[in-house]
Amino acid sequence: MAEQGTSKPRRVVLIHTVDANRAAFDKLCAELLPGVQVEHVVDESLLEDTIRLGELTDDVRQRFARRAEQALASRPDAVVLTCSSVGPAADPLGVQRIDQAMAERAVALGSKIGVAATLPTTLGPTSDLIRAAAARAGTSVEVRTGLAEGAFALLAAGDTAEHDRRVRETLERLAEWADVIVLAQASMARATGGADHLEVGGRHVPILTSPRLGLERLKETLGV
Repeated sequence: MAEQGTSKPRRVVLIHTVDANRAAFDKLCAELLPGVQVEHVVDESLLEDTIRLGELTDDVRQRFARRAEQALASRPDAVVLTCSSVGPAADPLGVQRIDQAMAERAVALGSKIGVAATLPTTLGPTSDLIRAAAARAGTSVEVRTGLAEGAFALLAAGDTAEHDRRVRETLERLAEWADVIVLAQASMARATGGADHLEVGGRHVPILTSPRLGLERLKETLGV
């Protein structure tokens, strides 16, 4: 029997389309995946081109596939894409989507699901992911979307206060109707100030974010 502690450490690769997400995921990984070796791959052009063209194109899918193939070739325990806008490109490649667990949790919490985003290109993929999760669960859901117009550009420009204000306004509008709200982008979580729900009309409306839920799912998958 091999001596305890001589086994190879677990290793995961996170693929980002926003460089600033590395720090946030490093912090969460240190908390949730202690002892796991975490590597980051960043390609901001994938999201930039998706935003510019208004959709996930075949070219972006192919470029992401090359990134994914390079990561998978090193035989990590998991490869995870942290971008929702590019998320559908991961599905046929054996790459996990960070927002999959969030979609499944949302379906379990209610039938009226609000999707908040700061990019219009994220609304469709996240809504589709939720509907697919509902279909697998054998339930039906209604999805409504809310766009915090201009907030992504504000965050990129460093105006975090106005970004957060616009996101909160979007959440409050959705909370008047929804049973649960999901944040379609990892970068939006900062706007809640750590809150996991909104109180509207005497109701507690849960707010779900993908980074923590996705890494908790990864922790279960890896068995660490």
